[in-house]
Amino acid sequence: MATTGQLRKLLNGPAVIRSLGAHDVFTARLIEAAGLETVFLGGFGTSASLLGLPDVGFITLSEMADAVRRMAVRVGIPVVADGDTGHGDLHNVVRTVREFERAGAAGVLLEDQVTPKRCGHFTGKQIIPAGEMVLKLRAALAARIDPDFVIVARTDARAVEGIEGAIDRANRYGAAGADVCFIEAPESRAELERIPREVGHPLLVNMLSGGATPILTVEELGRLGYKFVVCPIESLLVTAAAMRKLIGALLSRGQCDLPSGEMATFSEIKQLLGLDEIFGLRQRLEEG
Repeated sequence: MATTGQLRKLLNGPAVIRSLGAHDVFTARLIEAAGLETVFLGGFGTSASLLGLPDVGFITLSEMADAVRRMAVRVGIPVVADGDTGHGDLHNVVRTVREFERAGAAGVLLEDQVTPKRCGHFTGKQIIPAGEMVLKLRAALAARIDPDFVIVARTDARAVEGIEGAIDRANRYGAAGADVCFIEAPESRAELERIPREVGHPLLVNMLSGGATPILTVEELGRLGYKFVVCPIESLLVTAAAMRKLIGALLSRGQCDLPSGEMATFSEIKQLLGLDEIFGLRQRLEEG
């Protein structure tokens, strides 16, 4: 089954969908190997990994589509990718959806910030009129080739118009045909509880460690009524901590061989990357 079909089946099923952000393909391979249902390719992690820059609009459409392509070809689970604002006006939204779909994404997030955007948990965000975002969503829905390709409509209105404005926008975006609605950066548990009661469409929620939103478990969020739970940047956070520890070992001890359990083995990494399959290609062809 195509990954778009896999994602659509998950959306139509009873269980909460767990998605962990992967800032590179290696991380995505680890996520798939652990048995998670989907992987999220976000703008924050991609900007940090590819450019060493913060998520304030540096990543271009071509760079993001290339990141999608590299990831989607090496994992068999759905990749849901960050499409930012659609990288411009309505015609840019059309191109974004088509580029992501061709690259192998199973779904795309589109948001109602102005261009250039910034991370949803940064201050100083600005948003476009709700009616303009509705047009963007109509353009996105018309642009997709595979009807199972998922369109997630994100609103950053909580920081600008308050929770009431954000809920109103989410309902408008769902009514326009978005498959999933996403209110970015609720600021309390009460708001997290309120959103599923007042938004009548499938909901995605972002659990960003250190951000504006309280962190709840997947089980709690499922009971509240959320369908899709994303932990978007945590792979980047733990990688930073692990690398600091590794660097510290080299500086203090003059060697990097950390104790067993604090680093994967060389054999585990070779297996994860599929080295035996690659090396076995010649033998299989000669025997075939």
